[in-house]
Amino acid sequence: MSALHNPNQNHLLAALPTADFELLSTHLELVPLALGQMLYDPGTQMRHAYFPTTAIVSLHYVTETGASAETAGVGNEGVVGVSLFMGGDTTSSSAVVQTAGHAYRLDRHVLKTEFDRAGRLQHLLLRYTQALMTQMAQTAACNRHHSVEQQLCRWLLLTMDRMPDARELVMTQELVASMLGVRRESVTDAAGHLQSAGYIRYRRGHIGVVDRAGLEKSACECYGVVKKEIDRLLCDVR
Repeated sequence: MSALHNPNQNHLLAALPTADFELLSTHLELVPLALGQMLYDPGTQMRHAYFPTTAIVSLHYVTETGASAETAGVGNEGVVGVSLFMGGDTTSSSAVVQTAGHAYRLDRHVLKTEFDRAGRLQHLLLRYTQALMTQMAQTAACNRHHSVEQQLCRWLLLTMDRMPDARELVMTQELVASMLGVRRESVTDAAGHLQSAGYIRYRRGHIGVVDRAGLEKSACECYGVVKKEIDRLLCDVR
């Protein structure tokens, strides 16, 4: 393990008892994840689960026309690849790296073997899956009923929660538009309003949060619902 990288940077891995962690540790592979890298394509065989430490991965649903929208994000609170222990080896969605960083990769066979032991790992993964389902449901409601500006606030806040030490995000408006499933012009307008209000600072490819309290005030209730569920998960795993 690198001095700069440690599996304990992922909350699920950090919550494992020593004996359970030792069973996994020799199989964990530290991998760099590049911005825009595709981890899973819809319908393809999933070979690994990913436990992000400094990266954030976006789960997308892609339509037949190629349009897409984010259904959930996964950072150091969780794992990418829940289908592997929920009875399937493929997924109908794609997983793409939203924020570059690192993750620990685990072979699907090792994950399934340890999950089937019905120990602490199984409890943690099922508990995380519940939190992920809450996030997906809230994202669907938010995309249907709330403004692009509110959606952008929710998305920025959740992203910053997963990167507490980051001062700004490396993110183009095109990628944000793809995440939210809206037109780029809509993101430009929403970001402009938030910048005029003094909540964010935007320059080409970089978004900095200047006034978090302002963002939280402008966000819809969806951010609070998802944050509460993630906080409950983290409280449970600690």
